Formats: sequence, structure tokens, C-alpha cells
Amino acid sequence: MLIRKLFKFENAHIVRNCTSDRCKRSIHGHSYKVELLLKASKLDHGQMVYDFGLLKGVIKEIFDSFDHAICFWQEDNPEYIQACKTFSARWVALPVSPSAEQFSRIFFFLAQQILKSTITQNGEGDVEVYSVIVHETDTGYAQSFQEDIENAQMGLLSLDKIIFSEQVKSEWSDPDMYEKLKQGILFQNPEVDLQVKI
Repeated sequence: MLIRKLFKFENAHIVRNCTSDRCKRSIHGHSYKVELLLKASKLDHGQMVYDFGLLKGVIKEIFDSFDHAICFWQEDNPEYIQACKTFSARWVALPVSPSAEQFSRIFFFLAQQILKSTITQNGEGDVEVYSVIVHETDTGYAQSFQEDIENAQMGLLSLDKIIFSEQVKSEWSDPDMYEKLKQGILFQNPEVDLQVKI
């Protein structure tokens, strides 16, 4: 079974080496919509794949880190990278170009890592990321699946290579949240008192 949760954010970038002259030479922004699709072969005690309320925690905070931020590819021109850091308090450095395709891979990867590092407490089963769809405009989107995350030709993703600015981290409910994720320190969903015995 699949469930879908929609996230939204505003972001600016340059996509180097693309065909469109405007996209590769000028900073521009988009109103992004990110669809996170989770799958499981069993339901929890609430008869859900995964409670939507739980997606308002660490996953939402990490996804929200991209809101009103500028994203840049770490291989871009050093002067451009420095300008991004100098003139924007909110920035995210990426190991890949900030295209919609790579955003879909990055959000898949981040959600996957968070789910793997979360202790569930309501009978959740084999919940995992099925797919991520990133809408960059109303007319175009990119969708990634597990095989895209593992595809080295698309660029290697690792938690160490995705870097959030100090301003972004300071706005998290736990400024050390990402460091904990990188260190494999587990997050814990709240305990649930069952009203109906199963």
C-alpha cells in the first residue's frame, strides 16, 4: 500500500550545463512541491501505513530547510559559491546540481535515511520510501525511485556531502538533528496508548 504526503517550499538555484540559457546563467527561483510516497506491506495499530502526523517531525524540518534558501552545486565556481554564502543566510550545498531530478533523489535519500534512523512504536511494518516526485513548475516534474538513489552515474549521495548553513540549522527544533542523523543516533516516535486492544 502507498501513502502520499505533499511538502512545499520556495528555493533559488542555477542549474549549470543545462540547455536553457536562462537556467544555466541566472539565479532563479521556483515554488516547489515535493510528493513523498511511502509504502508498506502491513498497517500499524491505527491501520495506517505511517501516521501523517509523524511526517511533521524530522522529515518536515529537513525538507523545510530548503525553503527560502539558495542551493548550489559544490563543484560550481568558487566565487559564486562564496557569493551565495555571503548574501544568503539560508543556503544548502549539494554534491550534485540542484535540478528537479537531483532534488527528487536528494529528498528520497534524506527521507530514507531518517526513516532508517527512526524507532517506531505503533506497530509500523516495513515502511520505506517508494518514490519522490518534485514539481519544479505546474507543467513539469521529476520522479525518483530506489534504483535512482543507488545509481552512481547520477552522482553519489551521502549525508556528509549535503551541507546546511548555520542559519538553517539554528531554526531546527534540535540544531544538532542532522549531526545525530549522520552519526546514526536514532530518532524515536512517540509512544502510543492503544484504546482498542488488537
